[in-house]
Order: sequence, then C-alpha cells, then structure tokens
Amino acid sequence: MAKEGLSPEARQTIDDTLAAHDIMLYMKGTAAFPQCGFSARVVELLKEMGVDFHVVNVLTDPGVRQGIKEFSGWPTIPQLFHKGQFVGGADVVSEKHSSGELQKLFAS
Repeated sequence: MAKEGLSPEARQTIDDTLAAHDIMLYMKGTAAFPQCGFSARVVELLKEMGVDFHVVNVLTDPGVRQGIKEFSGWPTIPQLFHKGQFVGGADVVSEKHSSGELQKLFAS
C-alpha cells in the first residue's frame, strides 16, 4: 500500500475511522444523498445486503479525499474497506457482490 505521501493528520483520521467501523465506505456524498453514480451504486449494494456500514463524505475534507487514495493505492472514489482492509472501488465491489464473494467476506 502506498502510504508515504499521507499527511500525519489525514493518516490518523483514516486509521481512527477504519478502526472504529468494520465496514467503511469512503464516498462522495452521504448514504442518504450520494453525489456520484458510483458511490450510489455501492451504497445500494450495501443496503441490499442489509449490512451495517459507516460512510465518510470525502467532499467535506480534501485531506481525507486525497489521503484515502494514497492510503489504499487506489485512484478513485468510492472505496470500501472491511475490518481495515481495502476491498475495492465501485466496479470491484459490484463484481464481488455478483460473485457472492462480498457476502462471504462480510460473514467473516
């Protein structure tokens, strides 16, 4: 994972948030009001699965918006994490949902 360019503040915020929530979604907007289609799709899948998840709106904090990309080494938002581990962006999450892999991951 590419974490060298993170500011200490962004790194601490990300570490704290990931430690506090098993299923964490960094997205544009909120679960109630996604600000992009990709974020909306991931929220829809998580709601469909009935899992409890926490959201960080990256539009409200530029340091976290850039920092999460550096933290995961993934260039786009949204980003889904499970128990502190990067799961993927919208396309990867959709594929893992379709294959049943996401459901198995969340059951662990």
